Amino acid sequence: MTDGITRKSQHLEIVLRGDAGARGVTTGLEAIRFEHAALPEMALADVDVSTTFLNRRLGAPLLVSSMTGGPQRADSINRAIAEAAQHLRIAFGVGSQRVALEGDAAALARGGFGRHLRDAAPDVPILANFGAAQLRDWDATDMARRALDMIGADALIVHVNPLQEVVQPEGDRDWRGLLARLEALQRACPVPVVVKEVGAGISGPLSRQLWDVGIRIIDVAGAGGTSWAAVEAERATSDRAKAIAAPFRDWGIPTAQAVADVRAACPSATVIASGGLKDGLDLAKAIRLGADLGGFAGGILDAAMTGGEALADRLGIVVEQLRIACFCTASRTLSDLKQARLVQRPA
Repeated sequence: MTDGITRKSQHLEIVLRGDAGARGVTTGLEAIRFEHAALPEMALADVDVSTTFLNRRLGAPLLVSSMTGGPQRADSINRAIAEAAQHLRIAFGVGSQRVALEGDAAALARGGFGRHLRDAAPDVPILANFGAAQLRDWDATDMARRALDMIGADALIVHVNPLQEVVQPEGDRDWRGLLARLEALQRACPVPVVVKEVGAGISGPLSRQLWDVGIRIIDVAGAGGTSWAAVEAERATSDRAKAIAAPFRDWGIPTAQAVADVRAACPSATVIASGGLKDGLDLAKAIRLGADLGGFAGGILDAAMTGGEALADRLGIVVEQLRIACFCTASRTLSDLKQARLVQRPA
């Protein structure tokens, strides 16, 4: 069995090689087309894409989603994300803290998870992260406290990834009783709990179950971007394991459908659209479908590895693209964008 640090590094290498994408499924966002406002009767400077998330004001509805890759790489990646997030006033979530929580937390904190992230990003939301499968074995309240304290987080992501786990040799295969454990955790947790998929999407019915047990923030992380079944197929060490994982490369609910379905099922939830968003126009489309924020991860990983300035430049382009989409739909605010008119794509 591969240890957690090695596994995270392998995951990162596969994503960077470009071998982790879905092939037969898309996000569905390409089918969305805005009606163009040829006379917007406003200036680009009038567009305001700011929003509030976790009681902090953001410059744009952006979340840099969870990325990691072993302690040394996690350190440089997380530092770059924190710097870019502070510069642009956007939110970010760290990758899974499981290895740090189960191991030498002090040493691993120095390798990517530590208070230096809050020092680098004092004014923006930071989200801690561990997996739902661990709720079965851990004292979840204690682990949540430790995960939050480790980085000074404003919220806790609990990621749900059953497909990845069952095609991973080291994965967790017992997912019984986790909804009740999520309910207990959110009742005890001092900050909001976010439930996030990792690339297969969250359905409308499940989102309603989550709402009914107290979860108020849902990150759909739909299909069309990184496929963790594809990642596990790439890192498989036997032909049998590769063959089992391979057909599930395109499994999941496309991001556009997941956003619309979750919003319909939970009108008052905070919905985060992630899973294959490429640019600010994709973000605009996701917001129009019902998202409050958009999450970016795999598509900006190369910039994150280059450094905070490169990542800020890349994400700054996303923000400007979003502003242009607002301008060309005569939307002064994100609330206006949610009501922007759509047209059908020509056949």
